[in-house]
Amino acid sequence: MPENIKRTLGPAICETSDSFKVVMLTGPRQVGKTTLLQDIQKGSRSYVTLDDLNLRQAAQQDPASFLDRLQLPVLIDEVQYAPDLFPYIKMAVDKAGKNGLFWLTGSQQFDLMKNVTESLAGRVAILHLQGISLAEEQGRPDDPPFLPELSLLKSRQKTAAALTLPEVYHKIWRGTYPDMVVQDSDKNWERFYSSYVATYIQRDVRDYLNINDAAAFHKFMQVAAARTGQLVNFADMARDVGVSESTIKTWLNVLHASGIVYLLQPYFNNRTKRLVKTPKLYFMDTGLCAYLTGWLNPDVLERGAMSGAFLETWVISEIIKSYLHHGRIPRVSFYRDKDKREVDLLIEENGALYPIEIKKTASIQNTGFKGFDMLDKLKVPIGHGGVICMTTALTAINDKVDAIPVGYL
Repeated sequence: MPENIKRTLGPAICETSDSFKVVMLTGPRQVGKTTLLQDIQKGSRSYVTLDDLNLRQAAQQDPASFLDRLQLPVLIDEVQYAPDLFPYIKMAVDKAGKNGLFWLTGSQQFDLMKNVTESLAGRVAILHLQGISLAEEQGRPDDPPFLPELSLLKSRQKTAAALTLPEVYHKIWRGTYPDMVVQDSDKNWERFYSSYVATYIQRDVRDYLNINDAAAFHKFMQVAAARTGQLVNFADMARDVGVSESTIKTWLNVLHASGIVYLLQPYFNNRTKRLVKTPKLYFMDTGLCAYLTGWLNPDVLERGAMSGAFLETWVISEIIKSYLHHGRIPRVSFYRDKDKREVDLLIEENGALYPIEIKKTASIQNTGFKGFDMLDKLKVPIGHGGVICMTTALTAINDKVDAIPVGYL
């Protein structure tokens, strides 16, 4: 990856490595996990990858001998292929008594997380990497996680670049995988995503789930992508794919665990009844989502029936990434009440809820924005709100809410 794209997560990895014996970096394949870790350590630790079948076999058959032959500190890539290593890593780090000796990467988070947390409890810190964020692409990786708080928004005025509607939809359509962002060329778009789906998602996920019907799983991926930005309806999806509801739940949970999709939960606290129990589904990479739904260029996507859903998906995935890439778990939800009044996103920070609406319009008057008054009954502090839209400048809608340019993400 060129030096001009600096990843936000780097400093958090180094700080974590100083405090924990083991650092585990997870995320979908091809988001740059290995590149980032190798870039940070600059040759100061040895490297093995279990994508290499000989090494994988050695690690699986005799994990103790495999670890004995490693030169510490070490980066072990794709460690999910040899879960029996974890108890031996625990013994090695306990004996050595030093922090940061093992850096691990894993793409499939399914049982991997269970194995890691059980075997390495109290010794491992787990960090999550996604595709390149807008902030990273624009050369502002040190920007703090997104919050529609006035002082943070004002600081973005100095660092963030304005984006036109065609620029936004080109980024949405192109996606955020480093291969696509770095070459920033439309030529290989279809080839990249078709091979990504075939090689990584179908192979990894189908192998894990032992799915024999490749066509049904591919259909499921397309059906899920067509519902990005919507409440999950398991019965509806099961009918469209031709499998059971329990199968849809299992498949969706695996996509969620592997970082391909995000299931945004409805807001709930102990003082409120959970008004909606169903999560909303968002793809973490809008390029992958566009490929699966058949939008073959950004102009058609922008004019098409799903343009609003794609903008919402992109904004929410960028906000989630802004937290993950600072080593934080995002405290995000959405609000919907029995009168079907909705707030697209709530960010919880320091005990307050910061509400966000997402609109495609550039005109504040045309947003149809009616305010966030419905949140008053939640009886929790409500922070400054934002309507993220195509406006060109930060503009007050009222004293509690600003219209925020999408380029501020």
